[in-house]
Amino acid sequence: QVQLVESGGGLVQAGGSLRLSCAASGSIFSINTMGWYRQAPGKQRELVSSITRGGSTNYADSVKGRFTISRDNAKNTVYLQMNSLKPEDSAVYYCNTKGYFLKDRDYWGQGTQVTVSS
Repeated sequence: QVQLVESGGGLVQAGGSLRLSCAASGSIFSINTMGWYRQAPGKQRELVSSITRGGSTNYADSVKGRFTISRDNAKNTVYLQMNSLKPEDSAVYYCNTKGYFLKDRDYWGQGTQVTVSS
């Protein structure tokens, strides 16, 4: 089992910045990829960004150049630095972890609200 605790959401004006954090505990040895998904009202949950234990990153086209994902393996924590925020970035952001094998289950955080006002 993996437990995830997120922090850092909030309300910010367009053009502003926020930093999300997600700390993992429990069976951390089983975690390969850590990442962030988001879900806006009436929309499907979508991948925002992910990073493997080795440091390979992946970004949604909509956030490239504005968001930066990083990871501290010693602290079992993943961060998402969000700059130049837009109203369309408003959503609940969920931390996610994936294991090394297809059979491994995903784990999810409780979600943190990000609201960007215009």
